[in-house]
Amino acid sequence: MPQHSRIAAVLGPTNTGKTHYAIERMLGYRTGVIGLPLRLLAREVYDRIVAVRGPSVVALVTGEERIVPPRTQYWVCTVEAMPEGMGADFVAVDEIQLCADPERGHVFTDRLLRMRGTHETLFLGSDTMRGPIAGLVPGVEFVRRERMSQLVYAGSKKISRLPARTAIVGFSIDNVYAIAELLKRQKGGAAVVMGALSPRTRNAQVELYQNGEVDYLVATDAIGMGLNLDIDHVAFSSLTKFDGRRMRPLQPNELAQIAGRAGRGMSHGTFGVTGEAGPIPDEWVEAITSHSFTPLKKLNWRNADLRFGSIAALEASLDAAPEDDRLTKAREADDLRALRALAQETEVMARASDPASVKLLWDVCRIPDFRGISNAEHASLLGVIFGHLHQEGHVPDDFLARQVKRIDRTDGDIDTLSKRLAYIRTWTYVAQRRGWVRDEDHWRDATRAVEDSLSDALHAALTQRFVDRRTSVLLRRLKQKEALLAEVNDQGEVTVEGQFVGRLEGFRFRQDKDATGQEAKTLRQASVQALTPHFHLRADRFYNAPDTEIDYTEQGGLMWGDQAVGKLAKGDDPLKPRVVAFVDDEAGPDVAQKVERRLQHFMDRKIAALFEPLVKMRDDEALTGLARGFAFRLVEAMGVIPRAEVADDVKALDQDARGALRKHGVRFGQYTIFMPLLLKPAPTRLRLVLWSLANGLDIFPEAPPPGLVTVPNVQDVPDQHYTLAGYRKAGQRSIRIDMLERLADMLRAEDSRAGFEAKADMLSITGMTLEQFADLMGGLGYRAEQGERTKVKPADAVVQPETGEQVEGEATQLPEDTPVMDIAAETAPALEPGADETPAPADVAEPVAALEDEGEAPVSTEPAEVTDAASNEAVVAEAPEEEILPGTAPDEALAGAEMEVFYTFTWGGNRGNNRGGGQRRGAGGGKPRRDAAGGDRPRGERGDRSGGGGKGKGPKGKGGKGPKGDRDRGPKNFESRPPRKEKQIDPDNPFAAALMGLKDRS
Repeated sequence: MPQHSRIAAVLGPTNTGKTHYAIERMLGYRTGVIGLPLRLLAREVYDRIVAVRGPSVVALVTGEERIVPPRTQYWVCTVEAMPEGMGADFVAVDEIQLCADPERGHVFTDRLLRMRGTHETLFLGSDTMRGPIAGLVPGVEFVRRERMSQLVYAGSKKISRLPARTAIVGFSIDNVYAIAELLKRQKGGAAVVMGALSPRTRNAQVELYQNGEVDYLVATDAIGMGLNLDIDHVAFSSLTKFDGRRMRPLQPNELAQIAGRAGRGMSHGTFGVTGEAGPIPDEWVEAITSHSFTPLKKLNWRNADLRFGSIAALEASLDAAPEDDRLTKAREADDLRALRALAQETEVMARASDPASVKLLWDVCRIPDFRGISNAEHASLLGVIFGHLHQEGHVPDDFLARQVKRIDRTDGDIDTLSKRLAYIRTWTYVAQRRGWVRDEDHWRDATRAVEDSLSDALHAALTQRFVDRRTSVLLRRLKQKEALLAEVNDQGEVTVEGQFVGRLEGFRFRQDKDATGQEAKTLRQASVQALTPHFHLRADRFYNAPDTEIDYTEQGGLMWGDQAVGKLAKGDDPLKPRVVAFVDDEAGPDVAQKVERRLQHFMDRKIAALFEPLVKMRDDEALTGLARGFAFRLVEAMGVIPRAEVADDVKALDQDARGALRKHGVRFGQYTIFMPLLLKPAPTRLRLVLWSLANGLDIFPEAPPPGLVTVPNVQDVPDQHYTLAGYRKAGQRSIRIDMLERLADMLRAEDSRAGFEAKADMLSITGMTLEQFADLMGGLGYRAEQGERTKVKPADAVVQPETGEQVEGEATQLPEDTPVMDIAAETAPALEPGADETPAPADVAEPVAALEDEGEAPVSTEPAEVTDAASNEAVVAEAPEEEILPGTAPDEALAGAEMEVFYTFTWGGNRGNNRGGGQRRGAGGGKPRRDAAGGDRPRGERGDRSGGGGKGKGPKGKGGKGPKGDRDRGPKNFESRPPRKEKQIDPDNPFAAALMGLKDRS
């Protein structure tokens, strides 16, 4: 170092121009380095120098930013990032009094002791550093600078009475947010400045304050570190702060550092307290205003001569004590804490086995804990980074890309964005380290882009939450007592004096905020003046809008696009509800009547289209007598009614009446009387709404999603709601009624007394596993008995050992783990609910006049008959015997046999009163039923729709093939009484020839 090198300490209070003086001195040399306490301040100084000398010769180096042009002459850095060994002509360190800071003090002390310029070195700070600098820096000269304006104590004031151009200082994020919210309501908003903000966000917030959009600034003590703002008054909301370890009172010199931001240049400033902060003691006020404070005695210090032979050697060197009495050993910092945590990990110890690895580990440990989650979390992340750097020489691109991609999102609230911003700072820091990533330029740009996008999003979120431009503008205009100008755009947005104040939703005006007092009245008056002609234009457009733009909700609301314009109300006729239009009184009666008429036309056409079969049946004059009465019942039920509720009415209907109803699409199912066309999703949705209106419900039941064959039962939902939705409860689930009728057709072909097993088609149409199907059958009144048997693999032909004959192989049952497939597209023909899904043969082949009523199904409302084993008449199918190959011992054949679970279903209803027969017709026996002409005939005489009478099918559905033990005996018949003689066929009957032909053929 040259003999003429100058070392000077420029000391004095705030607003003395120390930083400006250092910049001017640095620009007088060819090269220079200046260290600043905050990266926010570093960015501000960088921008000032770039404006003078251009970006090609100025570098910015902080933990998360590194802008280094090839021809750099001037380095603007945070104190921690100041480069060493460069031999710059000029070196300056700002806010040197931070040598006493418990967290970062050792870094500033190190710069005080070791950082020098070849021609000039400046230390800028408070007068309290005069003693320590004089004792530790030989040959230093002191330059005293006086404050350019006066600082006066203004006492305590309420936030609502604080003057404009005030900065309110809080010492926690919650406190800052609460004050900003209050200022938004009372003063129109505030800018927010915190040390955790990125420079981009901070500059944008400061600009709000500097350009006059808001008159108040809410900040942490970060503004005390040299940020130059036009502040007239500083108000402390608290006199205590958390220093990272504990809550402690602020000292007079700390208060002076922050209060000194008031007053700029020659303008005087004031300071005081507000909120819950108590008064500042008089002696402190005197010290602050006279800039006289207790000199510092001790500076924090940590050994800079580190040894990297091993982790233990590094820790020992960091734990070394100072030799000078004016220095005190710094408390354990975050980097040393992380080092000790990683030293406990075996893998880290194994990797850090040489000086280069230990040095790399220490560099990784110095990554700041930007996230602030916990020491353990931070150490864990550092361990991952160290592992990559040690093993691969760099952080892998794919790993880094995943971390950055996870953070690269701009949705969320202020806290979420702030956390993401803190997270990206870690990877920005990693990308700035030389040699830590493979493509440094790419990752620096990528992380910077993410930080910038998050910064912009955070600024927007802060502005939206804490700045109410509308209130600010309106308060100014109201004070001027001028008429307010209101406008409405095509989207219905209402602006007053260019500020958004509300929105026109349909035909109602919604103010954006809850204004109070005269402001609310003025806003409403100005808005309505602009909206009056717009109401009429919108009503005309709505009246001429197509029905496709209008819809109803499942709760009876009426929508025009995404805007609510009315609701449905109970009318005199369930199929003709009233409409109530949502129209503001200011719109006038003409608009209200036009909107109401249009909505009524829409609903009338919607009901007529979706309920066309029901309406035609209601208005059919040809229906008379019992048929008309039954049609009335069906209209009341809106097209779906359980058969049990109208059992007597159904029995009373003759074949002509049934035929007349079938012409209108009525289907007489075993469980439900319904109109299949009304089971489609759209009519079902409308039926639930109309029924709920007619019954005065407050909350309307909603239809299940379209396409589901079964849905789970909800305990508190009434059975009637499921019926209206087109489902019937059975066990733990409800099954769609049209699919239930298809299942009933299949069940009629089974022997419900002897017992039968579920077929694959039964499971397929219900989309259930075997266990779920057993629960469904229980809900329908069947008994399900579980058993196990040896699983027989399907084969094209099986040779009987005894006879040598070949018989067809039988397919095995579905295994237990058959997946549940509720969606109809997976389990049944791809039709909408209620579509005509392969009607039963009788519904297709027979003319309307000859269609048979399927009869009422066995109902589960009656208690199941309880019998003991001796008196039980039902025959349970036996498990098939295991086939044993010739020459194989039985034990050996059964040793590896795979078992399967099966269920045998028998009807569990009351045998004395089967209420219409149900499954007994499937066995060809049981109680006889009446045919279409009124006579009796044995059950099972309906061809392929019966279980045993038509084709002699047994429980397995093939002629004579029941369980193996019964194959030679055929199906069992159980007669409750002998069948009646068949009536002679009427020769005048138009179907006599067809019936005679069928008998001859059989």
